[in-house]
Amino acid sequence: MSLSGPGGAFAERSVAVLCCRFCRHVLSSRGMRAALLAATGTAPDLYSTDIPPTATVDFIGSCYFTEICKCKLKNIACLKCGNVVGYHVISPCKPCLLSCNNGHFWMFHSQAVFGINRLDSSGVNVLLWGNLPDLEENTDEDTSCISEEEYIR
Repeated sequence: MSLSGPGGAFAERSVAVLCCRFCRHVLSSRGMRAALLAATGTAPDLYSTDIPPTATVDFIGSCYFTEICKCKLKNIACLKCGNVVGYHVISPCKPCLLSCNNGHFWMFHSQAVFGINRLDSSGVNVLLWGNLPDLEENTDEDTSCISEEEYIR
């Protein structure tokens, strides 16, 4: 269930703040639109992140495997409202791990979250993954997503 594309190809992708569609709680400030390597045909619309959003989501239910690969997955739910918002790749299968991926193993369903483009330190330009510090996560962030216009301000 890893993501497709070479590492350098992600540098020009925009960084998104991911918010729960049900309660508008901020789940991650390091989101990226994602496409699954193992997907065939039309890939589901997903977001992903590279840092565990442990303060905003928790595991729910039992581990499971998909039909398209042997990655071991477990659903994650928003800690504020309890709704399932995605899944974590607990253990990637060998083909997915060996394929070209970006190391994002926290996946969010677009039906459960929405993304707002994050701005760089100038407050003018959209922040790109190539300019994002490694392992940086804002913990003082507001915990609600009102609107894109209000977030950008």
